Amino acid sequence: MPFADLLLRWYDEHARALPWRGIHNPYHTWVSETMLQQTRVETVLSYYQRFIDRFPTVEALAAAPEDEVLKLWEGLGYYRRARNLHKGAQQVVREFGGVIPADVKELMKISGIGEYTAGAIASIAFDQAVPAVDGNVIRVVSRVRGIRENVGVPSVKRRIAQEAGLLVSRDRPGDFNQAMMDLGATVCVPGTPSCERCPVAELCDACRAGDPEDIPELPRKNPPRAIDYDLCLIFNGDRVLMRQRTETMLQGLWVFPMVEEHHTLKQLPPLVKRRLGLRVTDVQPAGEAKHIFTHQVWQMRLHTMQTAAEAPAGWRFVTLEEMDGLTIPTAVKKAVAVVRDRIK
Repeated sequence: MPFADLLLRWYDEHARALPWRGIHNPYHTWVSETMLQQTRVETVLSYYQRFIDRFPTVEALAAAPEDEVLKLWEGLGYYRRARNLHKGAQQVVREFGGVIPADVKELMKISGIGEYTAGAIASIAFDQAVPAVDGNVIRVVSRVRGIRENVGVPSVKRRIAQEAGLLVSRDRPGDFNQAMMDLGATVCVPGTPSCERCPVAELCDACRAGDPEDIPELPRKNPPRAIDYDLCLIFNGDRVLMRQRTETMLQGLWVFPMVEEHHTLKQLPPLVKRRLGLRVTDVQPAGEAKHIFTHQVWQMRLHTMQTAAEAPAGWRFVTLEEMDGLTIPTAVKKAVAVVRDRIK
């Protein structure tokens, strides 16, 4: 039996029940696939429906303020995805009359839509017989076709995409691509796959050779860089100092003052005076926190302190109620809890 037939027969019985499946809505597919990038399905489930309820159409998303989009994304991480989705929706309204195109090349002209997302939208929403090659599909195709080369090499990536394109079902391309994702997520997993449960094991080169654990060959990643920070919770009465980041990382999100490297309690007041122009008193330790990003690890020491001064340029003293309305990264959630306890 052909590969696609075996896979789809398995999918019909074992497909994961997900709210964005079973519909031919390119906007819903776009939103779900954007959320699923580098994020577990279980996490996305609680965000997807809430996002769709608030922004039911591409026009509704395009018309929304960025701050509101980011707030609804709060906790999902990788906020650039949300900003690109928002910009892409505005682009669809502006350049495509609010109609999401069906063609992969046209889709890839839209902000935030790469080759994988374009393939997912085209196949799932428009029944285009094109592959959608994500990490799961790279792993499945590499094992099935016996590709024992570094998948980070461009020529190898192109070969995998070509092989995936040859495997795609012409009759049910959307279901096929989702079946490939499910197979890679639940059976053909990283490390040791469950070959005994695999519907296409009889057609798999790696299964026959007995080396699926060694495939795919992944490019080496540099370990994330550890950075020490002192995070300063500067209170003025029942308000705390915050600003909206303009840096690329966590752009548009609200954070507290952070000083690179760790310092003693005596060193912090002159440092804050030099950096922010604020005279602070009553500096107290408030615990430690750690957050792991893709390329960085923030190792934070939290400190509370007092000031009677006004906020410096680019900063705001916010109340607890105002803070609850801001989009704040998960990286500083422990600091938020300290602020909440302190003000209450």
